[in-house]
Amino acid sequence: MVRQNTSDSRCEALFASALQRSDALSVESVKDAISRTLGQLGEAGCASQMAQEFGDHPEAASERMHWARELVDELCPSAS
Repeated sequence: MVRQNTSDSRCEALFASALQRSDALSVESVKDAISRTLGQLGEAGCASQMAQEFGDHPEAASERMHWARELVDELCPSAS
């Protein structure tokens, strides 16, 4: 199994989380959403949910992943 870097895992967890663009976003809320989702689904579960969304709704999933990557890069720079 290929291990992902921390940034990829966090992006996938944020993607799979319930957090939305319209939510009040802070470093704490993003990190909490990532931690909670990783705890619930694990890395494999986050990746699986993301893959399912890309299969079902590719345009929306692409936009959500772009949003997740921007947030992780901006709010959690130590993750990269």
